[in-house]
Amino acid sequence: MNLTVTGHHVDVTESMRNYVDGKLKRLKRHSQNLFDVHVILSVEKQRQKAEATIQVTGNKIYADTTDSDMYAAIDLMMDKLDRQLVKHKEKTKDHHKGDKAPPIPEHEPEL
Repeated sequence: MNLTVTGHHVDVTESMRNYVDGKLKRLKRHSQNLFDVHVILSVEKQRQKAEATIQVTGNKIYADTTDSDMYAAIDLMMDKLDRQLVKHKEKTKDHHKGDKAPPIPEHEPEL
């Protein structure tokens, strides 16, 4: 998994990077096919914004949130990504058991 954390009008500290990486471990339990994760942390006056794009098998998942605290914004963003990954996993999961339909009993001729 390739993780990229960038900042827009904010310096991304090592603790922020480690916090994002720790939260991504929760997402890995839903899908082992997380290829590329790009997180953008930005500040606009009093609003702290966190947004992320995740490349999974056959799809891109995007989420963004704003909050007054950067770490709270990261938490909310990860919650959104978690829900979207579960939904994506259910869509791609084969719900068929692989069993064939039970054979239709043949009618015996009546005597």
